Amino acid sequence: MCQQIAEGTRWTRCGHFQRHLVVAIVDCNTMRCRESSCARNFGPEIQKDIDAVDEYCFACRAAQAKAEGRPLR
Repeated sequence: MCQQIAEGTRWTRCGHFQRHLVVAIVDCNTMRCRESSCARNFGPEIQKDIDAVDEYCFACRAAQAKAEGRPLR
């Protein structure tokens, strides 16, 4: 199955990846690619970290704030 190569930020405390840009498509090199779902649905994304932030991502911070019953800062 074809895959996208994406560059983005890795949030080190939660491990989530925030994609900024798809830089390339890796072809699966099968003759049936155009006939399969591969041309429309990509396989697992290849993630290239271009920077790392020593913090939780926004979604994790929002979930933590909601669980604690406090407003998001």
